Amino acid sequence: MGPVFDALQASAAAMAVLAAAGDSPARLARHQAQRLAALLTHAQQASPWWRERLRGIDPARTPLHALPVSRRGELMADFDHWVTDPALRLAELRAFTADASRIAEPWLDRYLVWESSGTSGLPGVFVHDAATLAVYDALEALRRSEPPCWWRWLDPAQLGERLVFVGATGGHFASLVSLRRLQRLQPWRGAALGIVSILQPTAELVAELNALQPSQLATYPSAAALLADEAAAGRLRIRPRTVWTGGETLTDSQRRHIAHQLGCPVRDSYGASEFLPIGWQCRHGALHVNADWVILEPVDEHHRPVPPGSLSANCLLTNLANRVQPLIRYELGDRIRIAAERCRCGSPLPVLQVQGRHDDRLVMAGRQGHPVTLLPLALSTVLEEQAGLYDFTLTQRDRHTLVLQLPLPAEQAADALARGCAALSGFAAQQGVARPRVLGEAGRPVPHGRSGKAQRITAMA
Repeated sequence: MGPVFDALQASAAAMAVLAAAGDSPARLARHQAQRLAALLTHAQQASPWWRERLRGIDPARTPLHALPVSRRGELMADFDHWVTDPALRLAELRAFTADASRIAEPWLDRYLVWESSGTSGLPGVFVHDAATLAVYDALEALRRSEPPCWWRWLDPAQLGERLVFVGATGGHFASLVSLRRLQRLQPWRGAALGIVSILQPTAELVAELNALQPSQLATYPSAAALLADEAAAGRLRIRPRTVWTGGETLTDSQRRHIAHQLGCPVRDSYGASEFLPIGWQCRHGALHVNADWVILEPVDEHHRPVPPGSLSANCLLTNLANRVQPLIRYELGDRIRIAAERCRCGSPLPVLQVQGRHDDRLVMAGRQGHPVTLLPLALSTVLEEQAGLYDFTLTQRDRHTLVLQLPLPAEQAADALARGCAALSGFAAQQGVARPRVLGEAGRPVPHGRSGKAQRITAMA
């Protein structure tokens, strides 16, 4: 069973992305408006959910800010009427994504499916056809990739490259599904594309990376910072040419630490399950929005636009590439700032700053007297995959104790807390934490951090 791919659509998307490099902001805006009008027309015709909400709207004349805002909860609740292919059914897709053995397997022979990690408290399911994936592929290959260097001229087919992804490997998550699809598209690369689980103990993770010796490393900022710690201690002995980060907020101090200890540039990116390659980092370190294919609206608490240069309270996303599952003015939840000025790199694409997910690493006492670090993405993955919990707070009380809090009333939370505490205790013990203890508390609301999204994992003060 092959990957979801169409050569003609891939070629057309690549040509469109290449052509946009020479666009002016005005020309870019015209392309954006044309794609938006086409998306709205298709949504009116093929999505019962959007047909009702866009009734009486002229796609060519109605400004984006006049359209209704959409939210994950309401879209997922009426999924079968939201999508534009009546063959797609949420119940069947939920069963499909519950089976880890089917990661990156085409659905109905024409769709790629991934699920969100549920950081908003509600996991989502997102479906992509070959046309959508062609746009994502072109943006990743032609914008996100670093400029050719001397080793690229010596190895144009990148046969000497080894890309290793360190992350969650047990679910249908966007990064993992995309990498597995890439393995199917490029089978000749074989072991040059590696996948390493973030859930294993740090010593095993380090040993695996030492054996793989990646030339390109892709992971979360918190995981990259942990690996930098291991390199500083002399245990991790790799020399990647580039570290790619995403999925969390990369701080300036993290960037400096990672770059210094691993001896290479750190290239950040911004994406979401709703649109995988939202932003890429140019050679000047600025994060650019792929605004020819995705629209980000920085808005205040009442969904009113905020001016360029101002930090938003929320962000609305419109995906111009995906017509199977129309995302129009979709509440993303991140706080963003769109710069008023163009970047000195010359790109017509706007410059973006993001305040996204920023959970803490938890440093616990280890059985051998050495500290054990529990990564936030690993902890949330354990709770989501093993306990089915998406709306929670996890707080470190001391070097041995974690407190799991759920917003449910006590009478409804007992079973969920039992599952969550058992999963966390088992994971902490596996990582080498000495005498791990997990306490459960019900009826506690989930606080929100600076990003506006749930700040779910907090270290000891």
